[in-house]
Formats: sequence, structure tokens, C-alpha cells
Amino acid sequence: MDKGHQAALAGAVGMILANDEADGNKVVADLHVLPASHVNYKDGLALYAYINSTKIPYIPLQGTSMSCPHVSGVAGLLKTLHPDWSPAAIRSAIMTTARTRGNTANPMQTESSTKATPFNYGAGHIRPNRAQDPGLVYDLNSNDYLGFLSMTDPQCSYRPYECPESVSLLNFNYPSIAVPRLAHAITLTRKLKNVGEPGRYAARVTEPYGISVIVDPKVLVFDKIGDESFTVTLEAKWPGAAKDYEFGHLIWADGKGHYVRSPIAVATAAAAPLK
Repeated sequence: MDKGHQAALAGAVGMILANDEADGNKVVADLHVLPASHVNYKDGLALYAYINSTKIPYIPLQGTSMSCPHVSGVAGLLKTLHPDWSPAAIRSAIMTTARTRGNTANPMQTESSTKATPFNYGAGHIRPNRAQDPGLVYDLNSNDYLGFLSMTDPQCSYRPYECPESVSLLNFNYPSIAVPRLAHAITLTRKLKNVGEPGRYAARVTEPYGISVIVDPKVLVFDKIGDESFTVTLEAKWPGAAKDYEFGHLIWADGKGHYVRSPIAVATAAAAPLK
């Protein structure tokens, strides 16, 4: 137990306890102060040999290089649990159940120790257990994607699909809302699908600074698995508000543990390009 205590003091979140030669192959059940694996002397030698042979240092890795395999694994688990879910539904479940606070329950920070925004962390830290039961999802089908592609194809070559006369990216049923140039009040549409038990979901909004956000209706009632639409109206509260991006979020909550969260990012002028 003392070895684990010393490891914890050094900042470890887990440890591998390897026997020395005197203890040999004896492995006993013991209490530990942090997650631990106990291996015998022979296996410990093999572990040390591997550590000393690899050229890759054991340092924390971050960014898309590490997020991609983790998110892919969670997506695979969700597809196993819900084989009828579309890729968009799986993405929505992962995004809307994420959290925006770190392990210390404080807001996440950037590498330079400033407060992070959704442009740094996206929807937040994924939570697989929450994602398997999101309550509601923002779903998309093939026609939705074809409508999106038609914006860059005036000839509409996706036959037999008939392209709509007008398409707005703002109404693309994505689990987040981003408006880069809010010149006047706009209203966009989203649609939620119930993938859980019947329930009543109420909207909670944290407005971006200087931006009015009105959700209609404010309550969605799902008597069964199915879809319900709502609108979000955005408008600057005063001239010059949100010259750069300001951030907020929309949460649909049923009071039973489901919190369907979508980030909101709004700028009233041409904001600086993202890095």
C-alpha cells in the first residue's frame, strides 16, 4: 500500500507493481490506494525489457492523434448497442452527452492556461456511459446530406434525388449551432429524435454574450420514439455586440438524467479565421 501511496504523491493515476527477484512468482491479493496491477518477477522483467527497447517515450499524447482512436472505439461500442442508429445519431449521442469541465470540475483550459472555448474542445470530453443513453439525438439521412452537397452543385447531379430550390447550411441538423456573420435576426430549425423512453424535455439556454436566443417551443413532449422540430432565433442585443465569436449552449433536459447539450457560437462580424 505504501508503494501506491508514493506513486499517488508523484501524480500517478495507476501503477504496475512488479515483484523483485526475492518475491519471485508470488502474487497476492492486496489493498491499493489507486488502480493497480500486480505482476510476478518474470513478467516484470519482460515489461522492463519492452519499456527499455521502445524508442517512443511514455509521455502524455493529445490532439486528434489520440482523440480519433478513442472516439472511434466509442462509436463502435454504440453501434454494437444500437445497430439501428445512423452515423449521425451516434455522433450526436457522443457530442450532446460530453462535458465541458475537466477532471477537477473546473472549466477546461488551453495549453497557455487560458479558458478554453468550443473551438478548442469541440463538444467536450466524451462520456461513453452517457452516450449509450442520450435520450434524444439530432439525426440525418441521405437526403439531408444530398441537400447539403447540392449547395456546391448547381446542376444537381445526384439523380434520382431532386435538389430543393433553396438550402441553408444553418438548418443542417447538426448537434451544434454556429453563425459567423449575424447581420440581423435569423431563425434556424433543428429536429430531435427520441431514442429512449417517452418523456418531456424543457429547453435551457446559456446565451452568448450580447446575443438573444429564443427557443420555440420551449418544451418538447415525446409520447413514443419519434421526431419533434423546434426553432432557434438569434439576434444581437445591441449594435456592435459579438464582433468576435461569443459562446453559449442549449440543453434539453427531462429531469430524469438526460441532458442533450449543443454548443452555440455566434459572431456579428467577420471573425478572425480559426487556427
